[in-house]
Amino acid sequence: MLTKDEKRFYQRNLTRKGNYSLNNGETADDKAKRKGLRYREDILDNTVSEELAANLFRITQTESKFKKNKVDNEKQACDTHNKIGKIVRQAIK
Repeated sequence: MLTKDEKRFYQRNLTRKGNYSLNNGETADDKAKRKGLRYREDILDNTVSEELAANLFRITQTESKFKKNKVDNEKQACDTHNKIGKIVRQAIK
C-alpha cells in the first residue's frame, strides 16, 4: 500500500503526462499566477491530491471522448477538452 505522499506523487506524475497531451486553454504561466507561485516553482508540486485526481479524471474522460468521436484536428480537440473540463468542474462543485 502506498503512503499518502507516494500516492500524491504517483497522481502528480500521471497528471503531468496527461497534461502534456491535452491543453485546457490555460497556460502554465496562467496557472502559476492563479496559484500565486514564484518563478520556476512547479505547479504540480503545489497541487493537492484532490485536484490531481480531478485533473486525471478530466484527462481520461477527454481522451475517451477523442477516441469515441474520432477527433482528428486541433479545433475539435480543444473544443472537446474545454467541454469535458466544464462538465468535470461542474460535477465537482
